[in-house]
Amino acid sequence: MKWIDLRSDTVTLPTEKMREAMSNAELGDDVYGEDPTVNRLQAMAAERLGKEAALFVPSGTMGNLAAVLTYCGRGDEAIMGDCAHTFLYEGGGTAALGGVHPRTIPNQTDGTLLIEDIRHAVRADDPHFPRSKLLILENTQNKCGGISISRDYMLEAAAAARENDLAIHLDGARIFNAAVDQEVPVADLVDMVDSVTFCLSKGLCAPVGSVLCGSRDFIEGAHRIRKQLGGGMRQAGILAAAGIVALDEMVDRLVEDHEHARALAEGLVKVPGIRLDKGSPNTNMVYIELALELGISADIYASELKDLGILVGVTGPRHLRLVCHYWIRDDDIAAIVTGFRNALAA
Repeated sequence: MKWIDLRSDTVTLPTEKMREAMSNAELGDDVYGEDPTVNRLQAMAAERLGKEAALFVPSGTMGNLAAVLTYCGRGDEAIMGDCAHTFLYEGGGTAALGGVHPRTIPNQTDGTLLIEDIRHAVRADDPHFPRSKLLILENTQNKCGGISISRDYMLEAAAAARENDLAIHLDGARIFNAAVDQEVPVADLVDMVDSVTFCLSKGLCAPVGSVLCGSRDFIEGAHRIRKQLGGGMRQAGILAAAGIVALDEMVDRLVEDHEHARALAEGLVKVPGIRLDKGSPNTNMVYIELALELGISADIYASELKDLGILVGVTGPRHLRLVCHYWIRDDDIAAIVTGFRNALAA
């Protein structure tokens, strides 16, 4: 059976060119700073995002955690959305490993945080309160539907943070999707933040890794945190080589994933009982809701789809997420829509 895997863009396999680059990568000990392929990837990433320096890390979760622990000490506070990936899906690492208190404010339906909410979340200088040190933003905003956040909003949020002496970290796991969606250079979406993490292992199709970018002083501090977290990977150029190919070849083609998401959404709304959710489609994601009158749960429906060779993500009792990526082809779209019809008839 041919599998069509829409659970996430993390399921992407490396391309043949990535595999070749990994096989032929020039290697050294990255803990000593001597892996030339890692160094090249870090330099490329910093230049592309308009930052002074960059640090290759095993995962986006580690990149975000390293950023928080670089900015915040134990008992300090990081302000973030209640739908933020850092708050919901990173194992509580900022609190468990760093003693950093999360202060959540509501994400709006468009993925943003109200500017007044950001301002009001900042604590007064009072020994009863944790110290407000950091604002965490996210772009694209995954939980809110894969929405890309505009430069104008990012500038406004950054200004509110600066007014209150907050550092700003951006969880930019899919920041290249946002840049492609808005047809702007990626640096234009991150020049107002102090640091940004982006993933190589999602839509960019590399097998492993993320990159944390910021000032040289910040990256020096984050490098120490990476060591404490066990992120020193020695001959990591084998992995970094795929990341170099990802930055060279996989960014511009993200538009294909967005086109597939739009085509998929257009087909699925014609299936009785299937409704688009969270403003879908956004970038490479389609969120759907099963109508109550169908009388079927998302878990059961996903199981029926699996029997037909289609894998989807369950995000609620009647809610599913579908993520398009490099390995979803043009002719898969019609097959997915047909599978959704047949699963309802099962």
